[in-house]
Amino acid sequence: MKVPLTGGHAVAEAMRQIGPDVVAAYPITPQTPIIEKFSKIVADGKAKTEIIRVESEHSAMSACVGSSAAGARTFTASSSQGLALMFEILPIASSLRLPIVMAAVARALSGPINIHCDHSDVMACRETGWIQIFCETAQDAYDYTFLSLRLAEKVGLPAMFIQDGFITSHSVEGVDILPDSAAKKYAGQYKPDVSLLDTDRPITMGPFALQDYYFEIKRQEEDAMEKAKAEYLSAGKEFSEITGRKYPYFEEYRLKDAERVIVVAGSTAGMVKDAVDELREKGEKVGLLKIILFRPFPYKEIKSALKGKRIAVLDRSMAFGAKPPMFLEIKSVADDVSGYIYGLGGRDIFTSDIKKVYSGIKKAPSDEIKYIGLRE
Repeated sequence: MKVPLTGGHAVAEAMRQIGPDVVAAYPITPQTPIIEKFSKIVADGKAKTEIIRVESEHSAMSACVGSSAAGARTFTASSSQGLALMFEILPIASSLRLPIVMAAVARALSGPINIHCDHSDVMACRETGWIQIFCETAQDAYDYTFLSLRLAEKVGLPAMFIQDGFITSHSVEGVDILPDSAAKKYAGQYKPDVSLLDTDRPITMGPFALQDYYFEIKRQEEDAMEKAKAEYLSAGKEFSEITGRKYPYFEEYRLKDAERVIVVAGSTAGMVKDAVDELREKGEKVGLLKIILFRPFPYKEIKSALKGKRIAVLDRSMAFGAKPPMFLEIKSVADDVSGYIYGLGGRDIFTSDIKKVYSGIKKAPSDEIKYIGLRE
């Protein structure tokens, strides 16, 4: 059934169908509509979820850790400074191997204060041990709520699925909603391997680990990430049989015979597709590689897909004193790569800008990172 929904409300609808045991969250623009809508769903008796109303995002993630450690299926959501305030607890959740699911709505980090979209908040979290999945549309936001849950619970790692603030989270699109029975069947019943409340099988969780064990614990997290890469395709294949949509590591749009390619994540991919179509009509062999699974990063597969092509990577975040994050990932698997930064603080990007990027990469790449739409 296709329903007009914003990306935020699409996530709330998926959460209703899943029915998590606990949601601990603190409102922050532009994440607020997700938890606001889901709170109403619970208040109306349409989901049996314990909502923990905390005093900050740090407390939200701390409550999620306790909830998940006790064996409860646990969700949260955040953005920007809220995600930054959670940061202290993010690697604790992953090191404890807790399958918490977060709806992350990407927004610029302060300062100065800005409530609009860029990827500085979620990119700051990329080495915390969380699975990260980027969404382009409201449909993606709905679908990846389910896939993030299945993946997190399968490999024992927390997962965040990311939509662009205001662009995806607040824009209305037609979203195909699964029947409740199909959605609940795919989500399944959560059966944790261990629980702090299981007194018949007592465990130690969150111990003090010094030189003798810390290294091994970190290596086990990396093993789980490697497992998540394979499980992502498995969970996606099963979900595809229900939805009819595909869930690859990345989307290839008119890529196979392309000579020049843009790599991007999030909602901007839609604009790039428009530019590709227009340039193709003029005989230009251009294409798109849209990043979906960002952590774990599918290096081998992306290297193969981009072989022999001239590449522009569009980052919606900066790495001060270094090259931007997506550029560095692509640069590690390809040689002919140019880097661009765009859209910080919600700055508009247009189809004409995309066409200029394609034109710009006709020449050999340089080490200089270029800026799109910046008043120099």
